Amino acid sequence: MGNTIGYNRAQGTYSKYCTIYKHMESYIKQEYKRDDVFLKELNLAFINGFEHYLRTERACSTNTIWMYMIGVKHIVSIARNSGQLAINPFAGYLISPEQKDRGFLNKEELQLLINAEMKNKQYELVRDLFVFSCFCGLSYSDVKNLTKDNIQTSFDGHLWIITRRQKTNTDSSIRLLEVPKRIIEKYKGYTMDNRVFPVPSNTTCNKILKKIAKQCGIKTRLSYHVSRHTFGTLLTISQGVPIETVSKMMGHTNIKTTQIYAKITKEKISQDMEILSHKLAKLEKQITEAL
Repeated sequence: MGNTIGYNRAQGTYSKYCTIYKHMESYIKQEYKRDDVFLKELNLAFINGFEHYLRTERACSTNTIWMYMIGVKHIVSIARNSGQLAINPFAGYLISPEQKDRGFLNKEELQLLINAEMKNKQYELVRDLFVFSCFCGLSYSDVKNLTKDNIQTSFDGHLWIITRRQKTNTDSSIRLLEVPKRIIEKYKGYTMDNRVFPVPSNTTCNKILKKIAKQCGIKTRLSYHVSRHTFGTLLTISQGVPIETVSKMMGHTNIKTTQIYAKITKEKISQDMEILSHKLAKLEKQITEAL
């Protein structure tokens, strides 16, 4: 897999499989008192035992275990398809990811973040990159890989980001609103190559974002990915943008993924009820007069 990084495998995928390998190696040594097992020894008991090991010895969450098991299942499928494994050790095995509440900023928190005086230029850059993604929905890796070639004038005369998502390798088309256009202009000439932004490491961004959140009194656990959730929730779906359009902009392969962002905010409910109030005004007047 190492030779395919950057082609059909992301660095993160490779790292995940390396972690699975280390956990599996430790599990086999602890449970079977040897360095390896034969493929024919893989069965449901082995799979259940590995899950128990991850949950107890490694204190992994259900979602982390689910992610690791997807990787193991993929390897088992390769072995079965090549004729090296006769049975499916995953037959009868069930695990589902837990639905987590995906954090996003509300309008007041976003405004606080934008107006806050930053400690230094690096903090300001990280804040600006976060705000950029709030208005574009791009993930950290997609912003890091964003080049000037990805910014194109479309048929409607507006500037768009035309790119392929690194995670899913799907097309993503997002029109640039005024805020992200201003941020792009602000950092023109800051990179030596064709990239749009001088993006710090993901770890650095998340560390700084947590400090910025504390400074601003934002209760939401801030990480770079919260910006993508904010785009999907506050700035699109809650503003009445159809979920199909949001799904296309975010580069999702399945609309079910987009539905995770379909949280109805109090502001959206208020707006909808105000519209309903106007539509029902005549009827309500007639009824109240009759009461």
